[in-house]
Amino acid sequence: MKGFTLIEVLAALVIVALGMLGAIEAVNQSTRNATYLREKTIAHWIAMNIVTEQRLQPEPPSTSEQKGELDFADERWHWTLKVTQTAVQTMRRMDVSVRRATAPDGTALASVSGFYGSAIGAAGGGSLSWADSGEGGGGGGGDQSGDDDVERERVTPRDDSKRPPRPPREPTDE
Repeated sequence: MKGFTLIEVLAALVIVALGMLGAIEAVNQSTRNATYLREKTIAHWIAMNIVTEQRLQPEPPSTSEQKGELDFADERWHWTLKVTQTAVQTMRRMDVSVRRATAPDGTALASVSGFYGSAIGAAGGGSLSWADSGEGGGGGGGDQSGDDDVERERVTPRDDSKRPPRPPREPTDE
C-alpha cells in the first residue's frame, strides 16, 4: 500500500505548526517594535515642540519645573519641563521628558535638552570673554593661562563682488 501513515501525517503537522508559531511570533515582535518606535518618535516631536515654544518666547523661561498634558496623534501625553540656570548668566538649560499619560512617572519615552540664551555679542563679532560668566568659566575646565598670547585667526566675510557673474541657466523641457 502507498501513502503516509497517520503517525507520519501527525508528525508533519506538528512540524508545520511549530514553524507557523515561529513566523507568527516574528510578525508579533515586529509589530511591537513598530508601535514602540512610533510612540518614541511622537514623544520626541512633542519634546522638541515644547523646547521650540520656550525658545520663541520673548522672555527667558523661569528656572523651575513645569508639567502638563496634551493630546497628540489621538493619544494623551504627559510632559515635564525642567529649566535650570547655567554657568553663563544669559543662558538657561531646558530638559523636557515626555511619556504617555497612562505610563508611570519616570518612564519617559523621550528626553530632549535645549538652551535659551540671549545674544552676548554683536553678530559676526570677535572673541568673547567668559571669565565673568560665573564659576567654571570657558567650559573646558582646563588651565586658561597663556590664552592672551595666542593670536586668533579671524574669519572675514567672502567678497562676492570679485567673482565673475554666473552664466544664465539653460531652459529645461520638463
